[in-house]
Formats: sequence, C-alpha cells, structure tokens
Amino acid sequence: MSEADPESGHNGHGHGHGHGHGHGHGAAPDVPAGGTSRRALLGWGGAGLALGAAAAGGAVAVFRGDAAPGDPTASGTAVPFHGEHQAGIASPVQDRLHFAAFDVTTKDRAELVGLLKEWTGAARLMAEGRPVGGGAVGGLPEAPPDDTGEALGLEPSRLTLTIGFGPSLFAPDRFGLEGRRPDALVDLERFPGDNLDPVRSGGDLCVQACADDPQIAVHAVRNLARIGFGRTAVRWSQLGFGKTSSTTPDAQTPRNMMGFKDGTRNISGTDDQALDAHVWVGAGDGADWLTGGSYLVARRIRMRIETWDRTSLLEQEDIIGRDKGEGAPAGRSKERDEPFLKAMKADAHVRLAHPDSNAGATILRRGYSFTDGTDGLGRLDAGLFFLAYQRDIRKGFVPLQRNLAAHDSLNEYVQHVGSAVFAVPPGVRDQDDWWGRSLFT
Repeated sequence: MSEADPESGHNGHGHGHGHGHGHGHGAAPDVPAGGTSRRALLGWGGAGLALGAAAAGGAVAVFRGDAAPGDPTASGTAVPFHGEHQAGIASPVQDRLHFAAFDVTTKDRAELVGLLKEWTGAARLMAEGRPVGGGAVGGLPEAPPDDTGEALGLEPSRLTLTIGFGPSLFAPDRFGLEGRRPDALVDLERFPGDNLDPVRSGGDLCVQACADDPQIAVHAVRNLARIGFGRTAVRWSQLGFGKTSSTTPDAQTPRNMMGFKDGTRNISGTDDQALDAHVWVGAGDGADWLTGGSYLVARRIRMRIETWDRTSLLEQEDIIGRDKGEGAPAGRSKERDEPFLKAMKADAHVRLAHPDSNAGATILRRGYSFTDGTDGLGRLDAGLFFLAYQRDIRKGFVPLQRNLAAHDSLNEYVQHVGSAVFAVPPGVRDQDDWWGRSLFT
C-alpha cells in the first residue's frame, strides 16, 4: 500500500514477507560417478548455449494456445528476452513469483563470468519456452539431463527473468569490483520496527522469475541453481502469488492480503517519461555500467493477519486511507480520483506514502502476496513480498520508508522481517550479450 506509486502495500507497511528460503536449490552434481565432467560430456557451457540458442532460432517470440500475437498479457505469450532494459521490471506483471538470492561460492572471477554467460543462455531459452541445453530427455543416459523437465509441454506463461547484483559482490578481495560499486547501492539503515532475519536477507546475486504458471517460475530458478552448482548456492528464496500491484493501469487493480486494492498509483509500464524519471538509471547518474538498469529493494513484510481480521471495517479504512470496496481515497468516490490527503487521518498509510508527503519520492512496485504455512503458534506466516524498482534507492525507498516506519498506523499490523538491495544491470541486447557484461568488461 503506498501512494508513492506503489500506492498500497508498500514499503513501510508491512506487507508480506516470507522469502521462503531455499526454493530451487538442489543442484545436481556436475561430475557423474565415472569422474567425467558433465559439461564435457554434453558440451554445456558457453559454446553449448550458443549452439542451443542458434538451434532455437534466436530470441523469437513464441505464441501458443489461445495467445494472440500482439497481446503482451496473454498467458501463452513469450516475453522478448532482449532489450534496452531487463524484462520483469516495467513488463506487465504476471500472476506468480519465484525470487531467489544467491551467494557466490567460487573465488574465481573467470568462473563467475562464465556462470553469468551460462545463466544468460539458459534464461534466454526458458523465456522462449524452450528447454535448457540438451533438454530433459534424449541426452546421454549416463549423464544427468541439462533441463530438470518439469516445464515439458507447458507454455512460456510470460516468463521473465531479472538479475541483480548485491553490495556484497563488490566487497574488496573478491572479484576486483570494489571500485565499481554504485554510490546509490546503499546498505539500508535499520528502520524503526524492523525485525530482520539475516538468513532471509542479503545476497550476492538475485534472480526474479515471474510467470503466470508457478511451475514455470520454479522451473526457471531451479535450472539456474543447478547450473550454478559449485559456483553459487541459494541463500534464500520466496514464492509469491496474487500480484499486489500492476504496471498496466487499464487492468483491474489487484488486492493484497488485507483485502485492499494495492498499487492504484503505480507507474505504468508504458509511461516512458515516468520510467526515465523514477526507474531507469541515467547516463549521468554515476555508474556508467548501470545506465539503463535500475535498483531493487526486496522486503519480506509479515502481516499480523489475525489481528487485522478482528479490526472494524471503519478502522481498517481509516488506517489505509481508502475505502475497501471501490478503493476510493477518503473523501472521494472513485478509485482513481486524485487523493485529498487532508481528508485522511494524519497517520493514514496512503497519506504518508504519497509523493506529496515525501518530496516527490516515487518507486515502481512489483510485489506479491505470500503464505508460508504457520508460525507454530496457530498464526499464518503471510504477508507481502515487496519489490520496488527505482532510479536511486537514496531518493526512492529510503525517504518513503523513513516516513512510514516512523508514523504509519499500519505498522501495528505489519513487520519487516527480510531485506535485500540489488543493482539491476541493463538489458541483454542480443545473442552475443550477457547478464553483467557492462560490469565485468
């Protein structure tokens, strides 16, 4: 909630956390019992990926089932992988999420670069709805398949894969990147009310997989984790459902776990002026390798669902600053009416999150709801997995969260339990490009 264009469910308000860790790790060993390298057997790696991509015909948009070419929201559509910006940021928001943060376990820069090239090739194929490498079947019986196989026969489901680099990747004595860390890639301060679990926070790398089919999203992260075995390890991961914001304002605004419409004032994915002003890193922003990229803040926000559900409707609406049915701001009649902030209570979420209350601070939200079972005390472990993209974390998330953490009445019902920040590089331009090339070269 947040009007900063996240409009509801956003920073400060605790919306969902739950990075469920550990999804999609489980990598199969690279070396079979006979001791021969699986990569040597199957030609997996940079060359193998290039062959696979060539065989697939390059980055071709695939349409299946009833998907209509030209409709970017049709569930059978393959979202183009190549572009100036990475897909999965301003793209129309899909229904499902699998987000994973990785620790880099290799100490060899060349191995890390090789991994990023392999990941790019695999991501390109999966975004097209194609199997990784030699596929899940038909390869050498003596070797593990290149693809885990659970996406066989399924449509692309608008899969997007988005990568980011965490502050720890730039630490001294690691990969020679200490002089390349952008000033805007800040370590977040500890905000009032934070109860962060270090096991569910941080990471050298992140991969955001979004799709309309949860199996497609999980398959994507699982394959990247397999490919990374021996060079990376999953630090934590989170499954999400029920998008809590949209980049397509003509579509119905989704609702969060508190039952309120979320993201009414989010940035539109077709509003190039707003994207350039608030989301994409510009040429003069201080880190040339990141031009065309963005910064991501990920927060696992747990909601005190049981307490909220015993709160009166009137109080719920006062806390949010909008009515629960239509989603109209206080004192207005329609959801998209311009909010009259003074008609809201001083500590209402929408009022505090609005750009006018934060010197114009604006972010693009792509959050998801989550439920990760119970906490052992009969309460749902549920909430919002908050994802916010912005041009500069210091001018976007930080001032918003400071304001919300200090004053938002919603804080009684939410708590931030996980946190991470990442620099998100620009898009992969063509078949010869790869994730992070501008950073490492």
